[in-house]
Amino acid sequence: MLRPSLQSKISGLRVTEKSIEYEGSLGVGEKVLKAAGLKPGQLILVINTENGERFETYLIKEPEGVCSLRGGAARLGEIGDELIVMAFVWLEAEEELDPRIIKVDKNNNLTGSL
Repeated sequence: MLRPSLQSKISGLRVTEKSIEYEGSLGVGEKVLKAAGLKPGQLILVINTENGERFETYLIKEPEGVCSLRGGAARLGEIGDELIVMAFVWLEAEEELDPRIIKVDKNNNLTGSL
């Protein structure tokens, strides 16, 4: 039996850009992606803590400090909104995984991890 488990969580991301004219995704700086063990194209769940919106999309790589809402996701947040990003993996019932928990400051720079 497989069960979904948290792989990574990024807390404190602030939206710096948004663009409706794009096929849709969330852009995050490469250092944050690497620290979280995430890759461009990976499916993620995003929570906007400002308005309660929750949506799934995929990751793209952006310059450091950037967090961009693209395509339809751009309608679900505003510049300055704080986001939580989570990625999940499917594990066998007996498998365990310690998720990577990443924190960023208001400028989307790494501040730590658990």
